[in-house]
Amino acid sequence: MTKPTVVITVPASTANLGPGFDSVGLALNRYLRLEASYADEWTFSFEGPNLDGISPGKDNLIYDISNKISLKYGKEMPPCHVKMTSGIPLGKGMGSSAAAIVAAIELANQMASLSLTQQDKVRESSLIEGHPDNAAASVCGGLVIGSHSSDETFVMQGELNDVDIIMMVPSEQLLTKKARGVLPTTLSFSDAVLASSVSNVLVGALLTNNWSLAGEMMTRDLFHQPHRMSLVPGLKEIVETIKDFGAYGAALSGAGPTLIVLAPANEGKQVISSLKRSFLNFEYLQVQVDNSGVQVEVINETLEIEL
Repeated sequence: MTKPTVVITVPASTANLGPGFDSVGLALNRYLRLEASYADEWTFSFEGPNLDGISPGKDNLIYDISNKISLKYGKEMPPCHVKMTSGIPLGKGMGSSAAAIVAAIELANQMASLSLTQQDKVRESSLIEGHPDNAAASVCGGLVIGSHSSDETFVMQGELNDVDIIMMVPSEQLLTKKARGVLPTTLSFSDAVLASSVSNVLVGALLTNNWSLAGEMMTRDLFHQPHRMSLVPGLKEIVETIKDFGAYGAALSGAGPTLIVLAPANEGKQVISSLKRSFLNFEYLQVQVDNSGVQVEVINETLEIEL
């Protein structure tokens, strides 16, 4: 007989790119990997970094979400053993929670045979996250621009070409709850119009690969970065001077504290070398866009039974 093992791979993501607050996301080539097989009871095991403090039992987020999703679609989630590995830093603004949510939904889809469409996965992950930027990027891959409410979720995709992407990762974490806690509850009509116009130009620049214009809009965000400056040491100086280091622009990655920097194609290493001389307290990662989104591989393992 065969015992299938399902391998689920979910990319990291960066969100906002400055003014595209809770709307613009980009999938990155750092991955959360789940290796799941049917078992007598639920257990989780972990391999490698970035998974400290995650529960090995039923209070694991992966179990909670996969169980709720399967029940929502009228199925019962079978017990599984899940081995997790992750190249996505926790609490650093690279979509670790969204990747876990997408992985859990895909786990339910595979192990409980839900037959979810890509739009189903985008919708369910956005409902859990509360916004579609990280979640949709992890589901679909590439660049995503989305709009989400309690009633509907709309997402379109785009491609980025001829640009290098650098992540500046500080050692400390920043909880999303804290980063959202400093945001205003309202904006004046005139401020909202101006902030939206900056976001609109960012999206247009991204879709046409106009990197100098995209970089300019990244630094002009009015929705969230001005309110988060005090939470991330160096953010204000980096955003204001990033062009001096040969880059197009810089912005918080999601809620931070990681920053994303866009640089001219094939010049990422030079930009990193220049930034390192002025900003010492960061790890520098040159990453690429993941255009595939969540991926699934089913491995059938043959079990020998003695008669």
